[in-house]
Amino acid sequence: MPDDFTFGGEFAWRPSAEYSERSHAQRFMRQHGIETFPALLERSTADVAWFTDAVLKYLGVQFETPYAQVLDLSGGPEWPRWCVGGRLNIVLSCVDRYAGDRALARRPAVVWEGEEGQTRTLTYLDLYLEVNHCANALRELGVGKGQVVALLLPMTPEAVIALLAVAKIGGIALPLFSGYGAGAIAARLNDAGAVALVTADGFFRRGQVVALKPTADEAAAQAPSVREVLVVRRAGNPVAMTTARDHWWHEVMPRQSAFAAPESMEAEDPLMLLYTSGTSGKPKGAVHTHCGFPVKAAQDMALGLDVQPGDTLYWVTDMGWMMGPWLVFGTLLLGATMFIYDGAPDQGPAGQGQMPDRLWALAARHKLTHLGVSPTLVRALSPYGEAMARRHDLSALRYFASTGEPWNPDPWWWLFQAVGEGRRPIINYSGGTEVSGGILMGSPLLPLKPCAFSAPCPGMAADVVDEAGQPVRNAVGELVIRQPWIGMTRGFWRDPERYLAAYWQRFPGVWVHGDFAAIDADGAWYLLGRSDDTIKIAGKRLGPAEVESVLVHDPSVVEAAAIGVPDELKGSVVVCFVVLAPGVEPSEALNAALREQLIGALGKALQPREIRFVRELPKTRNAKVMRRLIRAAYLGQPLGDTSALENPAAVEAIGRAS
Repeated sequence: MPDDFTFGGEFAWRPSAEYSERSHAQRFMRQHGIETFPALLERSTADVAWFTDAVLKYLGVQFETPYAQVLDLSGGPEWPRWCVGGRLNIVLSCVDRYAGDRALARRPAVVWEGEEGQTRTLTYLDLYLEVNHCANALRELGVGKGQVVALLLPMTPEAVIALLAVAKIGGIALPLFSGYGAGAIAARLNDAGAVALVTADGFFRRGQVVALKPTADEAAAQAPSVREVLVVRRAGNPVAMTTARDHWWHEVMPRQSAFAAPESMEAEDPLMLLYTSGTSGKPKGAVHTHCGFPVKAAQDMALGLDVQPGDTLYWVTDMGWMMGPWLVFGTLLLGATMFIYDGAPDQGPAGQGQMPDRLWALAARHKLTHLGVSPTLVRALSPYGEAMARRHDLSALRYFASTGEPWNPDPWWWLFQAVGEGRRPIINYSGGTEVSGGILMGSPLLPLKPCAFSAPCPGMAADVVDEAGQPVRNAVGELVIRQPWIGMTRGFWRDPERYLAAYWQRFPGVWVHGDFAAIDADGAWYLLGRSDDTIKIAGKRLGPAEVESVLVHDPSVVEAAAIGVPDELKGSVVVCFVVLAPGVEPSEALNAALREQLIGALGKALQPREIRFVRELPKTRNAKVMRRLIRAAYLGQPLGDTSALENPAAVEAIGRAS
């Protein structure tokens, strides 16, 4: 970011009594005699053991054997041990405790809709029975405690069931992005040593069947450890079944008992491996535990999004991104309902073609109370206008939420005013796979500025520091965390040194997250992009987000990405890639006009070397723009790990763009 970065100005939303008084945050504070949210933040980071113990009790997390010590830091802040001596299986707190209550057992746990129009609802009792069937099926196939089970599934109820069943038998779940190619899947199967794979025949995208089983077969052939494959019939497309290895879900489940004993687990036993992409071509497997990831997910969902029992939350995600498991564990620990959708967010049911208002139709039909989106998705929907949203009854919707990348002001305001009618807050949320949720977040107790975060999440000792590690305000610096938290990854799978190098080597005892951030005079927080994305032009720091905000402010532009490339004179210069709105054609005149807008906003010294028009930007499934890959493609450099890409063809087109 430039050194003279200007912040977001006035507050756009302030909490009403309705938002504040009913909130989890207010209730939690009253239980502990805390009068203000800043006081909660101070106490939760000054004594993280007290705060974590209080959260575990507030959430009602059930321990078979109570823990003797909340936090053990004898291994240093890099390797904390939580709930020492405690034993639990997190599925008991997520499912079993509700299924045993006659009233709560009838509450919806999972509501699903498929692109083709099918719907399905599982109550907590239904989910309990299905998880037990699946747990027993896995045990019948020889899968047990400590073994890794990969999940390569579309967003269907079976993805939720399988995740929880693996946890119930004490296995380690390995969620995989359903759009991965065989090579990316095989790399993760081999790194994790997976013994089983749960997949599907195929799924629907934009009215077409995407065959998934052939990709799973190709990957499994490269992973000798995989000995069993369980296949869900989703799309009905013909698939080959290997007799000795493959099993149909719908044939195995009916013969299973409706009861499955949960495996007794130590609190710090691994629950899940979540892989993130690496620039070197080798993905990193973040290790999460029974007492870690689910607790952090539910904590943030409660104190930041105020998800209450009976609420329905939908986050546009895939189970292979951390927000998928986050949705599952968080809603269930809180006794709420998760909505999941398997399909493109702008595609109509079978035979209806494109449907730009499908997202709003889903929100109305299923009475969503919380809707999580990405700025990229909002930028794609906004050109269709507010009428697309307002034709649907969104009266149940109370909160928007967003994550994945920094906002630009124009799409933020469009969502807040045109769809949210100026009264639904956008709870900005950012953290990471290794965090189990958020570092920064909005709050039902704090006012919001456009594109900003109200504060750190309670329990997150976040700070912004300069190059010497000293705190800075009203200036851009590195986002760091000064205390461990219960959701912190327990390292990278079989690669502890890489974990230490990634987060702990710059400042002793301090987690450096890799994002540029800032805090303004009102205490609002801003994320300004990855610090390794920053462009230095003749000594001046410039972040991609500011360049992109200028470009998407033009009505001709839907999306933009800015990268820095080497320059002999200035060190680096900017190159921009622009996606135009429907009906707008590339032209030299438009290119010149956009250039002039950038010069007017940033100054002539920071003008781009080039502006290139492209049909799409390379993105991950969770809608993060992959600037690293754009830069590598533009410069003709090795791409590294591209497995998280949803649209690989976009990278190939970068070098050809003009």
